[in-house]
Amino acid sequence: MSDRIFLDTNILVYAHSDTEPIKRKIVENIIANNDNLVISTQVLNEFINVMHKKRGIPFKTLVAAIRELSESFTVVQITVHTVEQALNIAAQHNYSYFDSLMLSAALEHNCSVMYTEDMHHTHTLDTLKIQNPFK
Repeated sequence: MSDRIFLDTNILVYAHSDTEPIKRKIVENIIANNDNLVISTQVLNEFINVMHKKRGIPFKTLVAAIRELSESFTVVQITVHTVEQALNIAAQHNYSYFDSLMLSAALEHNCSVMYTEDMHHTHTLDTLKIQNPFK
C-alpha cells in the first residue's frame, strides 16, 4: 500500500484550472501517480466556494464535480476531535485555524504527505511532511 497523501483545496482548484496549465499538469501527474489520495469535507466545501465565487461555476455544475472528487479520493470527515487537534496545532505551530484543520485531518488519517501551496514547504508536523509540489 502506498503512503496516504492529503490534498489541500488549492491543489484541487489547479486540477480544474484553465489559466494555470503548468500547475494543472503537475496536479494531474500527482493524481495519476498516487492511488491513496485523501481530502476532507472541509476541502470539498472550500473547493465549492472557490469554484463558485472566483470561477463562476454554477452550483448545479459543481454537483458533478463533487461527485467525481468523492469517487476519486478518500473523503474524511471533520469531527470534534479533528477540531480540538486543529486548535492545538494552530496554537503550537502558528498556522491559521483552517490550515490547522486540514493538518489535523491529515494526521488523524495517517497521511505522510500533504500537498499544498499555502503552508511551510518541507515543514514536518509529527509524521506529516508538508510539500509544495510547484517548488
